[in-house]
Amino acid sequence: MASSAVCIVGKKDVPIVAQSTETTDWVSRFADEVIEESERRAPGKPVVVASGLSPSGPIHLGNLREVMTPHLVADEIRRRGHEVRHLISWDDYDRYRKVPNGVPGTDASWAEHIGRPLTSVPAPAGSAYPNWAEHFKAAMVEALAEMGVEFDGISQTEQYTSGVYREQILHAMKHRGDIDAILDQYRTKKAPAKKQGQKPVDEAELEAAEGSGAAAEDDGTGSAGYFPYKPYCGGCGKDLTTVTAYDDDTTELTYSCTECAYSETVRLSEFNRGKLVWKVDWPMRWAYEGVVFEPSGVDHSSPGSSFQVGGQIVGSIFGGKQPIGPMYAFVGISGMAKMSSSKGGVPTPGDALKIMEPQLLRWLYARRRPNQSFKIAFDQEIQRLYDEWDKLGGKVADGSALPGDVAAYARAVGTAAGELPRTPRPMAYRTLASVADITAGAEDQTLRILGELDPSDPITSLDEVRPRLDKAEAWINTQVPADQRTVVRDEADTKLIESLDDQGRASLRLLLDGLDTHWSLDGLTHLVYGVPKVQAGFSADATPKELPAEIKVAQRTFFALLYHLLVGRDTGPRLPTLLLAVGQERVRKLLGE
Repeated sequence: MASSAVCIVGKKDVPIVAQSTETTDWVSRFADEVIEESERRAPGKPVVVASGLSPSGPIHLGNLREVMTPHLVADEIRRRGHEVRHLISWDDYDRYRKVPNGVPGTDASWAEHIGRPLTSVPAPAGSAYPNWAEHFKAAMVEALAEMGVEFDGISQTEQYTSGVYREQILHAMKHRGDIDAILDQYRTKKAPAKKQGQKPVDEAELEAAEGSGAAAEDDGTGSAGYFPYKPYCGGCGKDLTTVTAYDDDTTELTYSCTECAYSETVRLSEFNRGKLVWKVDWPMRWAYEGVVFEPSGVDHSSPGSSFQVGGQIVGSIFGGKQPIGPMYAFVGISGMAKMSSSKGGVPTPGDALKIMEPQLLRWLYARRRPNQSFKIAFDQEIQRLYDEWDKLGGKVADGSALPGDVAAYARAVGTAAGELPRTPRPMAYRTLASVADITAGAEDQTLRILGELDPSDPITSLDEVRPRLDKAEAWINTQVPADQRTVVRDEADTKLIESLDDQGRASLRLLLDGLDTHWSLDGLTHLVYGVPKVQAGFSADATPKELPAEIKVAQRTFFALLYHLLVGRDTGPRLPTLLLAVGQERVRKLLGE
């Protein structure tokens, strides 16, 4: 695949990443180390960092850490004025291992392609792309563009089938005995015993942590000896082949296929339909590309795994050096809706970007060290995350944020190329979600409500709150179950109103009398919290410290009454937002005026 650098549209006034000798963030520390190591290995040349992705199915948010970790380091290096290449190696010449669950446009018939290269497998039915690999690569490329990630893409299908690695393949075959001896050190080692009390790893977490699909391939051992090269069959196109003979002088290689019984002898110096086994392929690429920094998931980092073994192979066989390679931890998902869960996998970056702005998604990866696990919220927790994000933005603006938080914020809102496009007026996500819930996306009603939130500075166009409004609306529509959506009553609940005692009727009267003068978000907040205070003989402005604990109970009782009268439930969106959304005329009707 041709190199594909993603351009970024946005302002150039990117915040300078704060650095402190005492609280330097993890990205800056790795950047220091990588720059120093790159100058030691290849003085004056661009710094090379790398990621590897296998488009064997939807590329999910666990895989995104494989990209974001080197991206953030590469971007810091660019900010310092150094030339850097971030390679994304598309492992599209990997074997097709299984049919993923629930991928639209596929069925059990795709199992007939197991063993073929991903680029030789048909794309899901209805896809605009020529093959399986390109179909899933395209979604990731689109998401990375929205997130401002620059990279050079390398198709391993193109590399292998064009003969780019011919010299490296012949060299590995010539030194197969040496490679076999390295691998043999680990073949009898058992996985470390599980510690007492250690919880079993969730299946979805394993999927989210999994890196390249090639990690599970065999290492080249066969009945005829060890061969680090695996041909794809000339008969059926699958890799269910066994090398039975190889001549170092002529490079003649003979293989047979266990699937279709096809056999042939080829000259490896001219043959391009095959690849090195994974544990040899990866270190070969480190040496070939001069990679200085590449992280790896837990599946590649255990004792005897590809990263550990590769560290020996890259030096002793290919004359290169192992990259600086931190292990990255799980990325979990909180609150996957049933609709998403039924797909049989975890959400993709594209799924996340439907409900959150790219700045927030970048921040989640930037603020945690690679070895720290974290969760991405698809449930109500997304509202709290947005509150935290907006609060951090305020602290950065007024200078009260800690240096490490300033650094993570700067890395989230922009890159060395410029600031990412942002929502002009970033209104609270929970408010936008509530409005989207109540209006069911009706733009005229949405504009009316948002315009009344702050009468002193009204919103006059929904473009002022986009794209955040669109993300919040998508969250409501795709992640909030139907039985939790807000449906405003059509008629007043006269039975409930007639059953109220004098105090209940008086509380409604106080609220109704104050609507005209308090019709704004802040005003209605003051009003709904103030009614129980006034009824108890206190000022509406009294602070919690000045009030007895009973006031909180009275407030909860009052709020529950309003929710029942407005939406027929005990709870709902924040009452000030709900009142604005319903509209003053309809509120008066539903409250029995």
